[in-house]
This record gives sequence, C-alpha cells and structure tokens, in this order.
Amino acid sequence: MNRREVLLAGGALALTGLAAAQSAKSPGGRGLVVVQVSDTSAGQQDVSKDFVIGSRAAWQDINARGGVRGRQVAHQSIEVDGTAASMKAAVASIKENAACVVLSGTAGDIAAGQLTAALRQDQVAIAHAAPWLQNSSGEIDERTFPIFAARQQQMAHALKSLSVMSVQEVGVIYATSVEYAAYQEDFSRTAADLKLRLQTYRANGDLAQLGRKLTQTTPAILLFVGGTPELVQFTQGLETQSRQRYVVALADVNLQTMVQMGAARHTPVIATQAVPMVNATLPVVRQYREVLGRLFDEPPTPLSLAGFIAARYTYEVLNDIEGAMTRQNVLAAFQRRANVDIGGYRVSFDPRRRSGTFVTQSMLTMDGRVIG
Repeated sequence: MNRREVLLAGGALALTGLAAAQSAKSPGGRGLVVVQVSDTSAGQQDVSKDFVIGSRAAWQDINARGGVRGRQVAHQSIEVDGTAASMKAAVASIKENAACVVLSGTAGDIAAGQLTAALRQDQVAIAHAAPWLQNSSGEIDERTFPIFAARQQQMAHALKSLSVMSVQEVGVIYATSVEYAAYQEDFSRTAADLKLRLQTYRANGDLAQLGRKLTQTTPAILLFVGGTPELVQFTQGLETQSRQRYVVALADVNLQTMVQMGAARHTPVIATQAVPMVNATLPVVRQYREVLGRLFDEPPTPLSLAGFIAARYTYEVLNDIEGAMTRQNVLAAFQRRANVDIGGYRVSFDPRRRSGTFVTQSMLTMDGRVIG
C-alpha cells in the first residue's frame, strides 16, 4: 500500500468511526455530517483519490477556523466500487444517517450519475452539492447542484480551439465501451454544432495496440475519452507512428501523473480542466495550495483543486443558513441557487440548473513539462 492509499484508508476509517456519528446524533451533539461518495473502481480511482484529498483538506481547514457557524463538520467518505449493489448500499447508509445534512463532491463522473439517479428513484430529499457530474446529457433535478463544466462545455472549448485552427476533422478515442456509451452523444452533438467531422475509435482492451494501428488517414488531432493510465498506454502505442499526433484529453486526466507513469514523450497532450490552473493567483487557488501543503504531502492537481472547491462551495451555502441545520433547510438553501463567489471561482446557475462554464487547458510538452 503506497503513501496515498494509507492516507485515504486511514482517513476513511477514522471518519466512519462510531464516536463521531454518535456525537452528531446525540441530543446535545453539535457536529454535522457531510458525506462524500467516491468510486474506487479501477477506471475511476485516480480521479476519486485526488478529489477526496482536496475535499478533506478543505474540511479540515474549515474546522480549524471554527467550522460551520461554530459547529464542527464530520467529513465522511463512502466508497463504492462501480457496481449497482455498492451504490444501493451507499444510498441506504445515507438514508439511515440522520446526522448527514448534505452530500458533497461525489466522484467520479459515473458514480455521480449513478448516485443522482438512485437518489431520484428512492426520493431521498437531500442536497447533492458539487458532484463531479461530467455527463451533460442528463437532466439535472431539483436536488442536484453541479458547479463544474460538463463534457459538452469542455469539448466545445477544445473543439472551438481546433476549429479556429481550420481543423475540419478530428478523431475520438474511447478507452472503453463505458465511455463510448456515456459520451458519444455529447461528442456528436458538439462536433455538429462546430461543423467538425468525427472519426470514432474504440479500444478493445489494448490501447497501446490501437495507438500502433492508426493509419495515415487517421486525423492528426485526437480527442481522448478515458483515464490517465489508459491515456499513457495509448501514447506509448503512438510512439511507433511516423506521423505527428496531438492528443486532447478531458478533465479526468492528470498530466503530472502521466509524466510519472512514463507517457510517450513524442506526443504532445493537451488536457481541458474545469477549474483554474493550480498555479493561478485566484484567492481560492492560493488558499488551496497553502492548505494542501500544510496538511498533506501531496502535489497540487486540478482534480484535488476541484475537490477543494466542491467543499468550499458546500461550506458557503451551509454557513449562510440561519435556522436549524436539517436536511430540509439545507436542501431549501441550495435550491435557491444563489450566486456564490468562492475566492474568484464564481458559481452562477443557468436555466438548465447547471453552473459550470469555466474551462482552461494545460499541455504536456514533448520534453515532459506541464504548461498552462
């Protein structure tokens, strides 16, 4: 077990202990429980680990500064493994925990979508704040409050940049059939809006082989839909190609991790981000870097910054509630969908009940540097 796994496992055990839960549930208890559901399945664990670390750092800092209106927050992580059974058990646990007043920062995207659907089906009246809900096709209900740019906004940002460069055709690489089923509709619609032709490629388990098999007729610009390990494999396969390729990945990819895992150095990789650059001067980003550096031995990453912002957004809404901190009152506070400025990261919901339009890009250069 590596350092990060020890950190997360230890934190989860501590936060799910009976002492904190009993204190919060007791008549004189002053604590609040905020639950974060995280997906530890193979395809999502890298996203979830960073996201949870960012959220945990934020809640620890919030508690050190007095908590929410003087009440300490027990940040409880519930892990799911990508199966329907584990999500069903997570929802049952949430329903039974009367001290839990809000769900915050569900990660990754597939788990966020599954939890949203499960809460709707079981009619659980609880606020689902700032989930990593990347799929832009689903309807957002009155209990869900996504604040990050979805796939459609990310794709539009990436494809618009390409259309400005007079690119007329783009290849789309789906790492698995899961990504294809979830996002193919978004890609097709966005590409049509921008008058771009798409060539679609689906890997059958061997991404390196897919990279090696591309022909001269394959577009030079490739959009990649999948996780960091899969993208590393794909770029390694591209090493054998004589034609220069440019790969554009979406926000689930961690460029710093790609360098550590030995990504191919001859293929420039551009990644969209639904948060500011981790070296930005926005107050929330400066605070994130300071808190992360003080509490955890972890490098800044876009996904842990997203987790930090998710927790801070949840805190801002909770801290503005005057009455009793019940599920009903908390849900009503989120349903007002008020504009919130989180240290320069602005949350403002549109008629579709989505807020995220903020997209930036970083680039992994051929000499192994991440620039943005």
